[in-house]
Amino acid sequence: MSVYKISIVALIVAGYLNNAEATMSTVDTDGWLHTGDIVCFDQEGYIHIFDRLKEIIKYKGFQIAPADLEAVLISHPEILDVAVTGTVDEEYGEIPVAFVVRKHGSRLSSAGVMDYVSEQVAPYKKVRKVVFTNSIPKSAAGKILRRELRILLTSKL
Repeated sequence: MSVYKISIVALIVAGYLNNAEATMSTVDTDGWLHTGDIVCFDQEGYIHIFDRLKEIIKYKGFQIAPADLEAVLISHPEILDVAVTGTVDEEYGEIPVAFVVRKHGSRLSSAGVMDYVSEQVAPYKKVRKVVFTNSIPKSAAGKILRRELRILLTSKL
């Protein structure tokens, strides 16, 4: 599957109000608005938003989309909800961390989660750490609040 970044040129937006830095990182000098969305095309040519560029985990020079790992993890019969984010690692740059909500009565272990993922993804995409939690923080729109997960992760270190 090929993935692409969305960039738009049109009279859409002049920039962020009173925030030149945000404007410069989003709208280039040629007027292209870089949304930060990563998309893919299905077989019928429809575009599907896949992930956000700023959420990509950079592991040993490889790029890992959290959505890839989340799709694998949520297919596990003992996992109720999941979110993946990266955390800084001195040796590898970043490592993927899975936040997992187990189904009631599950005895799923961290090793069980990591083994399940490693059987289905390329070696560089493997989850390197698992944090079990009671819930995944989400916005009112249902989007995963990865910033809160990273805060939770640093408080556990």
